[in-house]
Order: sequence, then structure tokens, then C-alpha cells
Amino acid sequence: MDIATIIGIFGALGLIVWAILMGGSLILFVNVPSMIMVFGGTVMAILTNYPLTRVIGMIGIIKKTVLTEANAPEEVIQRIVKYAEQARKEGMLALEEHSENEENDFLRKGLRLAVDGTDPSLLQRILETDIEQQQKRHLEGKKILDAGGVYAPAFGMIGTLVGLVNMLANMEDPSSIGTGMAVALLTTFYGAVMANAFFIPMAGKLQTRSGEEILVREMIIEGVMGIQGGDSPRIVEEKLKSFLTPSAQRAMEKDID
Repeated sequence: MDIATIIGIFGALGLIVWAILMGGSLILFVNVPSMIMVFGGTVMAILTNYPLTRVIGMIGIIKKTVLTEANAPEEVIQRIVKYAEQARKEGMLALEEHSENEENDFLRKGLRLAVDGTDPSLLQRILETDIEQQQKRHLEGKKILDAGGVYAPAFGMIGTLVGLVNMLANMEDPSSIGTGMAVALLTTFYGAVMANAFFIPMAGKLQTRSGEEILVREMIIEGVMGIQGGDSPRIVEEKLKSFLTPSAQRAMEKDID
């Protein structure tokens, strides 16, 4: 589970609730019609803009982004180097068991193709196509979240305008103006919270996690190609370490020492 995402979302909501309680009552900020207007309107606009299958697929992407830990590149490098050492000593067929039990789906796929004797250029093309399709899925998910970040405040403003019209239509009772204005503004509040506490941050997190996963996958391609090409474990390790930041490379060297 990605703790940072959980802390960020619930921390932001907690701060908003704390600020409300410091200044008044939480009940004043609860208005069901306003919630339905903003949440329902945002969902309907997203469904209008994107096919249902893509919206449902986005839910799975968000779930994976929040609940699944990203693969640490250093750990993947260590496993690939071990595979390179075994292949160097015993041949590619010695990796057949690992090609079935490897926990990383992409690395397992690459090992299977290599063990089966797939042509190197074809192997690389298959794995790169896999990365391209993943990028497209993540980009589509980010677009949907970005759209939610636009639609939520827009429907908040629409709800505010509806509330103002209703308020101005009942000006006979001046005592109700303040209450009516407060209710009208709540839709803007809900839209701003949805956009800035969920949609926009989640779009950014998805982009970040997508970049991290693509880096690991590109590293895996390089490693599998090196193993299949008969590179020494040291050469494979150095190739893979070049994907890391200088600080991460130094940290790996210290761990080895």
C-alpha cells in the first residue's frame, strides 16, 4: 500500500474538517442536494466524455496505484544479476523455474521469452510494445482524473448559481438570505475539495507511479537482453545501475561492500 497517498488524501480532508470545527459546526457544511449536484454532475460529465469501459478501467488503475507498492529498482537489479550469474554458469534453461515463479509479471514474461529462445529483436519488440500499451492506459487514466479536476469545480459553480437564483427568487423573507447564500456556496466548496484533495493529486500520483514502473520495465528489458546475449553478471549490473540516480548507485555500492 502506498502510505503517502493515504496520508495525503486523508490528511487534507482532516485539515479541512479541523478548520471547519475551529470556526463553527460541521453540520453547517453538510448539504445533501449540493453533494449530489457536484459529485453526480462530475461523474456524469466524465461518462459523457469517456467510454464506460475506460472509466471502469480507471478505477482499477487508481486501486493499483494506491494499494500496490512500486517495485524498488535496486531489488530488481539484484534479482536480475542473480539470474545472470546462474545463466552464465548453467545456461539459459537453468532459469526455467524462475521464469514461472518470478513475482514481477514483466520480468517473468521476459524470462519466459528468453528461456524459450525467442529472437532477441522480437523479444525486445514484444516487451517494448507491452510498455507502450501500459503508458497509454496510464495516460488515459490521468486524463480522466484531470477531467474530474476540471468538472468538479465547474459543477460547484453551477450549483452555486442555482442556489443564488433560488435565493433571489425568495427575497420576501430577508432572514433567509444568509442561510440561502451559505447553501449556495457549499457546492463551490464541495467542487474545490473534490478537485484539490482527490482528482488533481491522484492524477499527479498516477503520472509519478507510471514513470517509476516504466523505468523498472525498461531496466528489465536491458537486463533480460543482457542475459540472453551472454553478458557477464558484472556487465549486466553496470548496465542496470546506469538507470539509477548517482545517489542510488552509491547506496547500492555501499550495500555490496
